[in-house]
Amino acid sequence: MKLHATPTQQYQTVTGYEDDWIEINAQRFDHSLLVLPEMPPQPWPVTSFERLETTHFDALASMEPDLVILGTGDRQRFAPPRLLSDLMARRIGVECMDNRAACRTYNILMAEGRKVALALILPEKTDQQAVGHPTFENTRSAL
Repeated sequence: MKLHATPTQQYQTVTGYEDDWIEINAQRFDHSLLVLPEMPPQPWPVTSFERLETTHFDALASMEPDLVILGTGDRQRFAPPRLLSDLMARRIGVECMDNRAACRTYNILMAEGRKVALALILPEKTDQQAVGHPTFENTRSAL
């Protein structure tokens, strides 16, 4: 999905997304990342929701946002409270939602001037995805 440009382009704005990528200020990323309005997007070493650990939230806590929007993939899942304890102790709110809703919500809150962080989990690329899926035409021509 492509999103319309707004006067917030000096900030890190989600300009497009699909299930396996996100676009920040027209630059495409295909890995999990952390996004804050006034900082360049940073890689986030999370390969899946199931592999989330407390240490994954350390970088977020040090950025001191008011709110973290956790994009949990193609469906909404809730992170166990034990993983979020450091954020909660610092009075940093956490909202869990699917990636599409997380991207839209981040843009709205960022445009309102909120100190919000987007922590987005994108699916890990498999070897097959890295080289591209064979299409029907490619498979047929090889027969």
